[in-house]
Amino acid sequence: MKENNISRRTFLRGMTTAAVASVLPAPIMAAAAHGQEESVLASAPKKGPQRGVSFYSYSAEFGFEKNLEDCFEDVYDMGAHGIEILANMHIENYPYPTDEWVNYWWSLCRKYDMTPVEYGHWIDGRVLQDRDLNVDETLEYLYRDMHLAHRLGFKIMRTKMTVKDSDLAPIDNWKEVITKALPLAERLDLVMCPEIHTPSNLDTPFVQEYVEFIKQTGTKNFGLNIDFSIFRESKYIHANPGEKPRSHTPEEIIPLLPYVKCCHAKLFHMSDDFHETEIPYERILQILKDNNWNGYLLSEYEGSDKYDQGYEVGQTLRKQHIMMKNILGE
Repeated sequence: MKENNISRRTFLRGMTTAAVASVLPAPIMAAAAHGQEESVLASAPKKGPQRGVSFYSYSAEFGFEKNLEDCFEDVYDMGAHGIEILANMHIENYPYPTDEWVNYWWSLCRKYDMTPVEYGHWIDGRVLQDRDLNVDETLEYLYRDMHLAHRLGFKIMRTKMTVKDSDLAPIDNWKEVITKALPLAERLDLVMCPEIHTPSNLDTPFVQEYVEFIKQTGTKNFGLNIDFSIFRESKYIHANPGEKPRSHTPEEIIPLLPYVKCCHAKLFHMSDDFHETEIPYERILQILKDNNWNGYLLSEYEGSDKYDQGYEVGQTLRKQHIMMKNILGE
């Protein structure tokens, strides 16, 4: 198996990325000069849930066993075509990458037929030790990431806001910040999406506040990212002392689907017969199919062995994608 991987890698890397023009056709090179790469890169999406991978899954390997191109190649090899990055981890010289690095990024997207799906970033209102950032200061950081996400071809931003409690509720001024950012998001065709992730719940009050905000503003530039950890069976959830573990049934996502722009397809353990043993994927994906949801499922591995020396996350991700292909009927 290892010999096949090396052979495939040698073949795929046969065309050098040193000369970007040899990888990118003229229309993309011309569009890149005007910051419009994404308009000519992405092919028409198929209907139904689509498969991708969050590069966060490789966090134990990235910079050691794997570089950026290795991650692209791994995702391509499992037949997936969407990616999420964490801006401060995967962008060289973040937040000010060089033009050469941006050209390299686009060469990889073209070479491996990848769609930049979600740009992971943080609105950190507490970067100063003596006080929280005010709204204008917060917006300065947010605008910077919005422009960079657009430059790299992303349409969705996993906008993680500063939290104020153990339920991961956002700080009180989040509506003011997001409201002021909406005009730029509309102009750049971006959707800002906070992530709903354990210990948060779908029925947590601030989730309903997000939905009400979308309804009241009528915006198409703010939505939700649902992390499948909320569907993890309660026997696997480590609750705080005195708390009862809470997990959702897959059906509880249905009312939120109009606002869900992408999902983190969390996985903890894949069996050898291609089943996630802690999350009911068959029910979740069938619900997404039945409700004509067309977003990306971005694999995010959180297994306990992720940081074990020598463990290859890619093999576990391949098992998950075989499972998802089987369920989705690909």
